[in-house]
Amino acid sequence: MTGPRVVLIGPMGAGKSTVARRLGELWGVPVRDTDEDIEAAEGRPISDIFVTDGEAYFRAKERDAVALALREHDGVLSLGGGAVLDADTRTRLAEHPVVFLEVGLAEAVKRVGLGTGRPLLLGNVRARVKALLDERTPIYRGAATYTVNTDQRGPAEVAAEITRLLES
Repeated sequence: MTGPRVVLIGPMGAGKSTVARRLGELWGVPVRDTDEDIEAAEGRPISDIFVTDGEAYFRAKERDAVALALREHDGVLSLGGGAVLDADTRTRLAEHPVVFLEVGLAEAVKRVGLGTGRPLLLGNVRARVKALLDERTPIYRGAATYTVNTDQRGPAEVAAEITRLLES
């Protein structure tokens, strides 16, 4: 199989970027984050892309960034929280080992804080996170090969569980 050794999906606050870095260190492989790819290509933060060009524009860029990363990256790949909303992306993900990093509402709100730089959290942070979790959790579960809960767990513990799952 070509492509990433593992793809991490889940909502904001699940720890995708942090766990991806930990896995990369543990396995000695490169780490890639599609949100960072988009920001680098656009030369501006995602929050600016949302404000200036809108969510539809961002989602198109995200779909392209994920497709490219799935083709050319062979390490740990972390996707933005909304990447799985795209049906084409979900089809592409089916060809790779995908881990859904699940996080509960209280933990997610605690981790994202006031949502600085998170355009989908404008307004009541707790209510927006709850709505996003309610909407997206079934999609994450459907796209995932494995689900790992990250509540009350550090990156090392989550990375160790992912390693065990992929080796079994």
